[in-house]
Amino acid sequence: MTGLVIVSHSRTLADAAAALATGLIPGLTAPLEIAAGLPDGSLGTDATEIMAAIERADDGTGVVVLADLGSGILSAQTALELLDPELAGRVRLSGGALVEGLVAAYAAAGTGKDPAAVQADADAAASLKLRQVAGPPPP
Repeated sequence: MTGLVIVSHSRTLADAAAALATGLIPGLTAPLEIAAGLPDGSLGTDATEIMAAIERADDGTGVVVLADLGSGILSAQTALELLDPELAGRVRLSGGALVEGLVAAYAAAGTGKDPAAVQADADAAASLKLRQVAGPPPP
């Protein structure tokens, strides 16, 4: 099953996003790991922790990584360089918004979609909200 990794500068934010996704979609389970904050508890991201989270989340199918900020993606890219190349080849980095993307990815992974489809759902999730906001103004 496609694994998921949340990369966040804040452990509190990552835990809350994970709780939201799993709480909104009861009955589904997908491998979900968190790599958030620095070892001393401060804000930041750690490429070696991201690497370890990817390794834990992968069952051989692949992993989709979602990050809160662009520098989290940079840390995830560094983590990919540290991984075994075979595993790194199964990892997809999502540019989707963390909360919307995570909820969509969790649903997709939990229903057995492959990593490419999980990433596509995560990447597209925020566009649904953008269309909602851009809709006709209220009367």
